[in-house]
Amino acid sequence: MNVYLIKRLLLVIPTVLGITCITFCLMQGLPGDPVQGLAGEQADPEVLAAIAKEIGTDRPVLLQYLGYLRLLARGELGRSYYTNRKVIDDLRQKLPNTLLLAGAAVVFATACGLLLGILMAVKRGTLWDRLGLMLSVGGISIPVFWLGLLLMYIFAFVLHLLPATGMGSRSFIFLILPAATLGLNSAAYIARITRTSLLDVLSQPYMMTARAKGLRKTAIIGKHALQNSLIPIITLIGIDFGSYLNGSVLTETIFGWDGIGRYAVEGIFRRDYPVIMGCVLVGAIIFIVINLVVDLLYGFLDPRIRCRVR
Repeated sequence: MNVYLIKRLLLVIPTVLGITCITFCLMQGLPGDPVQGLAGEQADPEVLAAIAKEIGTDRPVLLQYLGYLRLLARGELGRSYYTNRKVIDDLRQKLPNTLLLAGAAVVFATACGLLLGILMAVKRGTLWDRLGLMLSVGGISIPVFWLGLLLMYIFAFVLHLLPATGMGSRSFIFLILPAATLGLNSAAYIARITRTSLLDVLSQPYMMTARAKGLRKTAIIGKHALQNSLIPIITLIGIDFGSYLNGSVLTETIFGWDGIGRYAVEGIFRRDYPVIMGCVLVGAIIFIVINLVVDLLYGFLDPRIRCRVR
């Protein structure tokens, strides 16, 4: 296990380098010029040249990329073109907000998805199963931006129960709508995966043995069937949690949540290359770590799985 973990950690280095290289090349193809955005459309050529020299965009692309790698080697992510603040300082400020939103969304999605999936599996073929399938298909099909606006309209403007936008010093009441918007889509996927996995496990011979021994239905579902169905469910939860931590762009933008997703959108609109690179890099590292944690959880959830390094 230790050798496996070390190999996976070492693979992070070429993965991150590849991501930075691809992202840096793609940014060069973006329409617009950050220098023009900083100086304005009516700026003199001398002013444009001075700004380009100051932020380093007058150098060849390869030299710009090598300079960025030197920054990374020193543990820095550069400075924003517009605010001149260190990108790493902004990310430290915004990551906890995204972490709070992602954690709330994952808890909401996991609880709702597991309950609905278990209900559909236990009541297979009944009206409850059909209603659950309809809800899960609807949750998958509804776009996030439309769902967010719909929830905002109902609970904020019609019922006046919840605030529409903002963070409110991270109070719980401001977290409900964005977390529900972010988690409903995942809850629908988790419900369908839970139903399929449970039905597959419940059809196994050892489940028939458990029933023959007279075990209660709750014990069969909770202790035996659900535990052996967790591998695909944990995989889906890990992927969703990683994507949430990368910054849910639409949700954070709609609800005015000051997180990484909204920060990345602002950087893209401004052609603020250090901000874009910083968000992509942090998001990639987060996703890699989440996937590593999920892989390690497999061995704890299922003793038959062993990590072998050849």
